[in-house]
Order: sequence, then C-alpha cells, then structure tokens
Amino acid sequence: MMAHFALINQMQSGFPVLERPFAVMADRLQMSEQALIEAIQSLLAAGTLSRFGPLFNAELMGGGLTLAALAVPEERFAEITALVNAFPEVAHNYARDHRLNMWFVVATERREEIQSVLARLEAESGLPVFNLPKLAEYRLGFHMRLTADSVDTVAMAVPDVPEAWSRFPPAPDYPDAVDRAIVAATQGGLPLQLRPYQVVAEQIGVAAEELMMRIERMLAWGWIRRLGVVPNHYALGLRGNGMTVWDVPDEQIETLGMLVGGQDFVSHCYRRPRLLPEWPYNLFAMVHGPDRASVLAKSARIEQLLADALRGHTLLHSTRILKKTGLRLAH
Repeated sequence: MMAHFALINQMQSGFPVLERPFAVMADRLQMSEQALIEAIQSLLAAGTLSRFGPLFNAELMGGGLTLAALAVPEERFAEITALVNAFPEVAHNYARDHRLNMWFVVATERREEIQSVLARLEAESGLPVFNLPKLAEYRLGFHMRLTADSVDTVAMAVPDVPEAWSRFPPAPDYPDAVDRAIVAATQGGLPLQLRPYQVVAEQIGVAAEELMMRIERMLAWGWIRRLGVVPNHYALGLRGNGMTVWDVPDEQIETLGMLVGGQDFVSHCYRRPRLLPEWPYNLFAMVHGPDRASVLAKSARIEQLLADALRGHTLLHSTRILKKTGLRLAH
C-alpha cells in the first residue's frame, strides 16, 4: 500500500510526454515500467483512481463551463439522476444535503451551448435549473497527499514551464481537427502501454512525434490542466466533502477570495453569482477531510478569516457522487 501511496503522490501531475514515459516515472518510483503499468491498472480497477490521463480545460479551448443545481423531490431523485447523468455535457454530479440537493458541472464544446443544455435539462426535468457560472477564480488545484497515517489535500504546485514551450505561438480560440481528435481519443484516459503516445498517434492517424508536440502545446496553452492520475478521494479516505458558500460584500470579494483561496486546505475557490432570493452566496470554497467533523473545523477557520465581512454562510456536505467524468467530445 505504501508503494501505491508513493505512486499517487508522485503521479497526480507531470506525467512525461516522451516515447517511453512510464520508464521515467518507474525510475523515480524505483520499480519497473511493467510493474508501474500494472499498479495503475490495479488502482483503476479497484476504484482507488478515477482515471489516468489528461485533464482538459474546456473554457480555454473555447468551451463553456458552469455549475448548476436542482431542488429534486426525494421521490424523483433516482429518475432525475438518470436524466441528468445521461447528458454527455454533465461532467460531475453530486448529491448534497441542502434544499438544492443535486449539483452538477456542465461542460460544452462552445460557450454558447451552455444555455441550450440547461434549457433542455429544465424542460425534460420540469424543474428550475439554478445556473452559477464562475465569475472569478481564486484557487483551482486539488492535490492529495498520502502518508502511512494521514490523507489530506494540499495546494497544487505551480509547475516549472519548460523552456521549449516558448516556441509555441499563442493559443487559437478553438482546437483544430487534429487537436480535437486527440481530445476525443484521450478524454477517457491514456493507454496503459509502454508507448502510450504511439498508440494514440496510430489511432488518429498522425506521427507519434506530431502527437507529442501537440500534447506539449496543449499543456503550454493550458488546454490540458494536468497530466497524470486522478485519485478517488472518497476511496482514499477523504469522505468529508464540503462546499462552503459565503455571502460577502461584492466590493471586498477580490481581497476575501484571495484570502480564502490561499488557505492550504481549500482545493477550489470561486466567485459565483447570487440568485436572489433563493441563493444569496457569492463566494464558494471546497474543503475536504476524512469526516464531516474535519470539514466543519475547516469551515470554521474560513469563518474566522472572513470575520466582520461575513453576512451569511452555509455548508453543503456531499452525500453521494452521482457522476464523475471529464470533458467529453463526440468521437
């Protein structure tokens, strides 16, 4: 198990873009290439890892992204879960302990498609959809740190920018046909083979050298947020998952958002719109811990930070993961 902890700690980002990338990571982990591949396969099969491969940034690729919520009657919860999850644009879906009890992320290939997806969801469910897009970002970086006796989240390190990336031109508004084919081929993960990029290159009909150049370019442009393993935080012991939401003065939110987002125990922090009278909160911060008590303690620390600026808040615990994927393009 400790070897698996080292693997997860090491491989949440920075997977190499080389002909034999597993060889590099295996050397760091003091194991063979094949043993590393088999370990990742085992962790995926056990549900300890959610996936292995690139995490794409839909917004920087010209797409749309929003957080939405529904107030679902209990007797319709299974029906509405199936309906929402059937939309390929729904990436994540969580049940939370609030009147707004279903929260999901919608990602589309074009920004203008968000409204049409939400309108379809509203029409098919017969329920009002609360649309809470990101207005500002103060923290986005979820990195799990595992040891023999603890598991927690820490700030994602800002990676060094390879000098070679300076050769790339500015990013275009949208992916071209080949970049789009790369996304479609890898959105479910990278092949667990000695030469994964060669496998993908053959699948989409380009040379391996071109494919690796394009993946490096996507990383440089931020189209790929990170490349590596994605831990299942529930399976690894972070069963406390709380979306803390805060009502603070709009004129102070930039300062307060940076303050809250700067805390090591906050994995995501955003400004989102109020939807009055139902939803008065404009600052969102995600915290995780081994149980509800640890999440409550972290929420209390945020409350102390906000002090006199705080006008109201609540904490929505996640009770179930209903769906968890990433950006999905049609093949």
